[in-house]
Amino acid sequence: MEYVLYSLLAYLLGSIPSGLIVGKVGYGTDIREHGSGNLGGTNTFRVLGKKAGLIVTISDILKGTLAAALPFILGAEVIPLVIGIFAVIGHMYPVFAGFKGGKAVATSGGVVLGVNPIIFLVLILSFFILLYLTKYVSLSSMVCGLVGITASLILKEYGLTIVLSLFTVFVIYRHRANIKRIINKTEPKITWM
Repeated sequence: MEYVLYSLLAYLLGSIPSGLIVGKVGYGTDIREHGSGNLGGTNTFRVLGKKAGLIVTISDILKGTLAAALPFILGAEVIPLVIGIFAVIGHMYPVFAGFKGGKAVATSGGVVLGVNPIIFLVLILSFFILLYLTKYVSLSSMVCGLVGITASLILKEYGLTIVLSLFTVFVIYRHRANIKRIINKTEPKITWM
């Protein structure tokens, strides 16, 4: 029963649409009607600018971290990684935003931060190195999943390896359109790095 309760709490946390809230409250803009239509940090950066993008990205990371920390905070006998999965599902399919959410990147990273800050640091560094080299946020996000899986295997964090593999599948699945655009050379590159 505890798993059901904490999974539901994590899903609801993940469902908080940071991009929608920041866009509507701070800018009077529904970001779902602009750019890629996605509620995540990347679209927020593109549509509303750096400040809004940073707020949304940090908020989305913290949703995952808080969800993974719920068992510690509330003293529950449940596995934080399992609970974190539901925050990521909530982020991708948020009940508070018509089940149309983000691409799972930041919230997945937040779950990793909540259970293994070292691997989170590896992910962040890898992301920015890849972003610098490729200029593609989407490609950097997908490859980071593979880097995280490798790092967790090296550190013998096998439970995290399994969950990171699942998160990587989520991220790649949510980036299907981006993959097509990368292949067709129509995916937008960042210009600020």
